[in-house]
Amino acid sequence: MIGHLAYAAGSPCPTFVLDAGRLPRDDEALLAHLAEARRYLVSAGGAHVLKIALVEPSTHPMFDLDYRFVQALPGAPDRFDLRGSCGHSILSAVVAASRSGMLPRLVPGARIRVHVRNNGDGVVCEVDRVERDEARFTVTFVQQSPVAFGDLLPDGGPRTVLEADGERVEVSLVTSANAYAFVDARRLGVPDQKALFTAGDGLLERLESIRGAAADRLGWPRDGAFPKIAAVLPAEDGGIAARAVTVPGWHPSIALTGVVCLGTAVRIPGTVPWDIARENGADTGLVDITTTGGRTAVAAVTSGLGATEDEGALLWATVARKRVTFQGSFVLAPLSHLQFKEVAQCLALSGAA
Repeated sequence: MIGHLAYAAGSPCPTFVLDAGRLPRDDEALLAHLAEARRYLVSAGGAHVLKIALVEPSTHPMFDLDYRFVQALPGAPDRFDLRGSCGHSILSAVVAASRSGMLPRLVPGARIRVHVRNNGDGVVCEVDRVERDEARFTVTFVQQSPVAFGDLLPDGGPRTVLEADGERVEVSLVTSANAYAFVDARRLGVPDQKALFTAGDGLLERLESIRGAAADRLGWPRDGAFPKIAAVLPAEDGGIAARAVTVPGWHPSIALTGVVCLGTAVRIPGTVPWDIARENGADTGLVDITTTGGRTAVAAVTSGLGATEDEGALLWATVARKRVTFQGSFVLAPLSHLQFKEVAQCLALSGAA
C-alpha cells in the first residue's frame, strides 16, 4: 500500500492520503490501522500531520472520487474525529489520487467531482493551472438541491447565546461544508483587525471555551474537532477579517470549508457575519475575507428573497486560486512496516511548506 503527502497552501499541515479500498470498512478496524500508521509517522518526524484523507474511485455516476476525512487529534496516536470535512484536504486528495493513477492526469480545465462521505457534500475541483508538482484550483461546493437557510442553522436560528467561563456570548452556529461558530470579536474586547491578528493565548483560550460550549449545545464531544470557531469583524480594506482556531491552536489562515461557511453565513439574515458584511458594505457579490495568512474571496449563490432565515436557500459556494503541492509517496508494506527513510524524506518536504 502507498501513502501520499500533499500540502494545500493555507492549511495548518499536509494531508496524508490513503487508498480507502485497501483499508477496512469497519470503523473500529479502520481506526486501529490509522493509529498504527500515525505512530510510525510520529516516529519519522510527522507528528504535525493531523489530516488524513481516504479516497477511492466513486461508483456514483455523478462523482469521480469518494473522499472521507479523518481528523487526527493531538495527545495520542489513536485519537480521531470523523465528524467533519476539510476543503484543503479534498484538494490534496485530488492531487494525490491523480499522481497515483486513481484519477486521470490533471490538465487545465479538468473538473474532478468529489463526493464527501462524511457529510454528503458534492465538491467540484476545477483545475486552473498545472506545474510539475503543483496544481491550482477553483473549488465549488455544490448542493444537489437547494438547501433552505433554516436547514443551515443547527440550533434553529441565526443567533445562539452560550455560557462560557461564566459569560454569556452570542454566536451564530452555521453548517455549510463544516459546522462553525462565528462570534463578533468586538464582543470579546477586540476592537479592530490589528488587535484580532495580534491577539495571543488569552483570546485563543476564550474561543476554545466558546467552541466547547457550542459543542455542548450541539451534543458533540468537547474534545473533538467540531464545530470549528472563528472570530470575525469588519476588515480594514472592506470585507470581513477572520481569525480561526484549528487543531491545535490558531489556524494560519482559515480552512477552505471555513471560507465557504463564512460566505454562506453572510447570506443568511440575522447571523453575525450577515451583520458585519452589511456594516462594511460586503453584503453583495464576492465577499473578501482577510486573515493572518492573506486574503481570499468567496461567492455564495442563493435563491429566494432571503429577507429572513426562513426564506432563501443555498445553491453553491465558490472559492478561487487554491494551490496544492504534491510532496511525495512512500510504501506501507504492510501498514505496520513503514519505510522510514522514504517517510522522513516526504516529511522533510512538508516541514518546509
